[in-house]
Amino acid sequence: MKPDVKQMKSVTLAYMGDAVYEKHVREHLISQGKVKVKQLHQSAVRFVNAEAQAAVIHEWIEHGQLSNEELAVVRRGRNAKAGSVPKHTTVQAYRYSTAFEALMGFLYLAGQHQRLESLIHRAIDHIEKGASDIE
Repeated sequence: MKPDVKQMKSVTLAYMGDAVYEKHVREHLISQGKVKVKQLHQSAVRFVNAEAQAAVIHEWIEHGQLSNEELAVVRRGRNAKAGSVPKHTTVQAYRYSTAFEALMGFLYLAGQHQRLESLIHRAIDHIEKGASDIE
């Protein structure tokens, strides 16, 4: 029997969402022609850090881009007790990045792959535009 995705713990959803999102980021970077491992890793860090993921979630919330069900997953993910916070980020950014990853995991495990793909592409676009503003 397959577990009910709606009943899964947020940290479990985030665990899966982290892997799903990182896979998409890696595919995106390779499709851009980046092939050296060091270059790939340095580029990937822009997309998979807590601040970037938190900024994406804030953007989606502020612009009403998430359904009520997705917002509920985000709230649960944000409030999840995930243990210690890494030294290189804030508690708030870490909580929202966990929410981002929980949403990715939820959509993946719920079989909502088209919606997942759409949000991942938006996240990557948002982060790339933010990076180009800085550069």
